[in-house]
Amino acid sequence: MISAQTRNSHLAIFAMVVIATTNAHAQSVCLPLPRLLTTIPMGGTVGTQVEITISGENIEDVSELMFTHPGLTATPKLDVNGQPEANKYIVTIAVDCPTGIHEARLMTRLGISSARVFCVDTLPEVTQAAPNTTLATAMELKVNSICNAVMTTKAVDHYWFEAVKGHRYIVNCASRGIDSKLDAVLIIGDSAGRDLVVERRGGTLDFTAPEDGRHVIKVHELTFKGGPAFYYRLAVQELNADAAIPEFASTKTVNSFSWPPAGLAASAASSETEPNNEQAQAQKISLPCDIAGNFFPAADVDRFEFAATKGDVWWVEVASERLGRPTDPAVLVQHVTGAGAGADEKRTDVAEFTDIASPMKPSSNGYAYDGPPYDGGSADIIGKLEIKEDGVHRLQLTDLFGGTRNDVRNVYRLVIRKAAPDFAMAAWGLHMELRNGDRNALSKPLALRAGATTALEVVAVRRDGFDGAIELVMEGLPEGVTAQGLKIPAGQTRGIMLITADQNAPRALANVSFHGRATLGEAATTRPVHMAAMAWPIVDSWGEIPSPRLVTGLPVSVTTSEFAPVTIAASEKKVWEVAAGEKLTIPLVHTRRSEFSGSTLQLRTFGAGFEQVPRFDVSLDADQSEAVLDLASLKTPPGDYLIAFYGSAVVKYRYNPEAVGVAEAAQKKATEEAAVATAEVERLTAEAAAAASDTKAAADAAVAEATVKRQTADAAVAAAAAKFKAANDQAMPKDTADIVLSEPIAIRVK
Repeated sequence: MISAQTRNSHLAIFAMVVIATTNAHAQSVCLPLPRLLTTIPMGGTVGTQVEITISGENIEDVSELMFTHPGLTATPKLDVNGQPEANKYIVTIAVDCPTGIHEARLMTRLGISSARVFCVDTLPEVTQAAPNTTLATAMELKVNSICNAVMTTKAVDHYWFEAVKGHRYIVNCASRGIDSKLDAVLIIGDSAGRDLVVERRGGTLDFTAPEDGRHVIKVHELTFKGGPAFYYRLAVQELNADAAIPEFASTKTVNSFSWPPAGLAASAASSETEPNNEQAQAQKISLPCDIAGNFFPAADVDRFEFAATKGDVWWVEVASERLGRPTDPAVLVQHVTGAGAGADEKRTDVAEFTDIASPMKPSSNGYAYDGPPYDGGSADIIGKLEIKEDGVHRLQLTDLFGGTRNDVRNVYRLVIRKAAPDFAMAAWGLHMELRNGDRNALSKPLALRAGATTALEVVAVRRDGFDGAIELVMEGLPEGVTAQGLKIPAGQTRGIMLITADQNAPRALANVSFHGRATLGEAATTRPVHMAAMAWPIVDSWGEIPSPRLVTGLPVSVTTSEFAPVTIAASEKKVWEVAAGEKLTIPLVHTRRSEFSGSTLQLRTFGAGFEQVPRFDVSLDADQSEAVLDLASLKTPPGDYLIAFYGSAVVKYRYNPEAVGVAEAAQKKATEEAAVATAEVERLTAEAAAAASDTKAAADAAVAEATVKRQTADAAVAAAAAKFKAANDQAMPKDTADIVLSEPIAIRVK
């Protein structure tokens, strides 16, 4: 028999978890997608194994932790019973794995996750294991080693190392460059912690020890934030006095996709020669040229002099910001006449070059109201130089930010060439203004729900006058997935790639190839499309600045655990034909799989030749509708076109409702097992009360053992109840705004 007290306790637990939660949820934006957020530690040494702990969003039912290089492999960590420990993996780093930055992703119930940086180095590594927020608790960091750590909130992390007087040491704190949110302040102090050198912009300190003995390294966040997202890798290395500061691997900014030009040599053909600051010191060069230099020392002005002929056309390109430097190059070209650099010299401005314009207007404040939260433009330079007069010309190159920056690492590359028309491309998950606003900036891995069409926004930086159309091509897709590109028209810089998973597509994953194709001169040419994503999911950009970057590879997955809330497609998969100047009516079929807040979906149109189609409404309660395209008002010329309709809807989304049934069954089983354990305690207690004196001790021991088992069973009931409640809460319908895209529609205007 179960006691009344125990039965009431179990009933109370069950009652708590079945109470329905309120529907008064704040509206979310974007259906859940899997995102890998942290791997602690963030890297390891070549030829070793390292245990890591992961965290993320929407990453239940992980089937694999994978990396972008085959030299990195991961297996789940097993407990003493041989069972996988939650979110723990053993990563094996092969002896031939390249050093630098690699990326990790998870394959989950919802498909492939966003990427997170994982670093590989040759130096030995340790992990911060205890608080070190005071001088007394400072952690030792041996010279020529790396510490993986997480920043302590509202505190300063302390380390110490043994230095030798006169020896040179490099202290590097990797943070933003490895996806951390940490804006590091880095300090080296003496043994008493008194500051000797400080770097408030993170990065690297170049330090020569003034005396033998212990020196202290202090690290804190600029505004003293901390927590799991504020991780860092702190390295201490000894260098020869005349050695160059090593390059520390870092992720690439979105705007770096346009560098280098195709076919450019890895190293420049020549270097700038100092002094070349003054007019009379201008370095003599001949065109074409490829020159490496740096903006050093502070307020550096580099001048180059060359002869040119009237009517010549040259293209000037400068890379510095795209090399990862905090610079803003500016170029002034002047025609020089007179008797040299003396008083009689006359200089006439010919051209002035500044920034590379963004291919499309980016968001002015990091979210989607007036543009995407990505910027494909750059502070670097691509400019056309037309020579107006024969004679000597002088090019002046400066860094507009360089007045006080005294950093030899602020390098540049100056290329002057004859026209070599070309293009470079980048893409990211489509962001748009949703019905009730969208302040988020989210990475959008291509984790497709069956029946869904998703979009990538694709931009091109055109080089040296190239003005042709660019086709978008994606190959190597998983079974049941198709991709069709809405090309970048001639003279424009933006296109759309649509990826559709058939509603019957199987669960799958594939690494795909994505490129643009155009005709350069007489040759068909392809260029890769570089993918960009947010380093961190930001749901409200009012409070945090988004950090987009380029990512490695393009995995595409399909999940069958969820379906798209609605699929909109033309009633027939065919080329819809219409004569120029007439109307085309396309019947649309709605496959609805969810409920929606609101009954109307307003659609706009993607696709060259049709983007001026007026917005039109379709019913979310209906199974069909139609789109009417008036080619007389559109003035679309004859040709073949590809379009898609898009808008936003608020779905009453339920997260993983299947988990509720699983958790309920687990809770029922735990409750039954607890009841059996309780009954056993009651039986043994009764037997112990009646036991003879010679068996009393054994009977009491049996009661104690059974009581422990009952306590374990009761704890299991509580844990199962908590899991059931969490699953039930997650599965409650929640208003979630998301982009709705139709399947692509082919049109032929005759």
